[in-house]
Amino acid sequence: MQVSGAAALVPSGTERPLVVYRDEATGERVELTAAALAEGVARTAGLLRDGCGLGAGDRIAVLLPPHWQTAAVVLGAWSLGVAVSYRSWATAGLSSSDGAEPLDAAFVARDRVDSWLETVPPARHRFVLGLGARGAALAEVPDGYLDYAAELGRYAAHAPAYRAVLDTDAATPDGTTFQEWARVAGGIAHWLELRSGDRLLVDVARHADPVSWLLAPLAAGATPVIVANLDRDAVDRVVAAEGVTRVP
Repeated sequence: MQVSGAAALVPSGTERPLVVYRDEATGERVELTAAALAEGVARTAGLLRDGCGLGAGDRIAVLLPPHWQTAAVVLGAWSLGVAVSYRSWATAGLSSSDGAEPLDAAFVARDRVDSWLETVPPARHRFVLGLGARGAALAEVPDGYLDYAAELGRYAAHAPAYRAVLDTDAATPDGTTFQEWARVAGGIAHWLELRSGDRLLVDVARHADPVSWLLAPLAAGATPVIVANLDRDAVDRVVAAEGVTRVP
């Protein structure tokens, strides 16, 4: 993955849905085309580079569930060569007692802000995401945070010029490279028998790792259909409604 890498996973010239998100509890449904996702990736890259001064070798934490905004955050960071820690999505994350150096930035779901300081070391820049309908800005922002949705509007919707990201650059703080993650993503896509045009059902409660729910389908040319609050008895209904072709 030559990351122009992460950005290269977002194809150009297609208006088919590239990422679909639906919340069974609220009825929210969002489709992102390649152009729409590329815009979010570019604005996030601008926020990190121009707003925070970050680039290759810097580290951020992402405490967000599978979501269309999470895709923009992760791919935006990786398009700059910024290492992304997402271990905390599952539960544990980094511990503030581990003696780790402060992170350069953190992106936190609004409903996790109260527990965040117990799971991740301090960060120089902190952004909160409400993950609400259409990515709307928050009515109230917690102290010490900036609203990710509100900040994005300050940055260009096209990719900034930046140093080419190398396959051998670290994609995660543990030193795993982009090339190694690309192999993992390719292996997952092969195991799931994903093909271009497939639509992969992603149950938010069961698949937290973006290598599985984001990189693998994008690498195969498939569309992740991300579903929050999925009642397992309603899977057949969602499959039919979304034209899902793969259920892991």
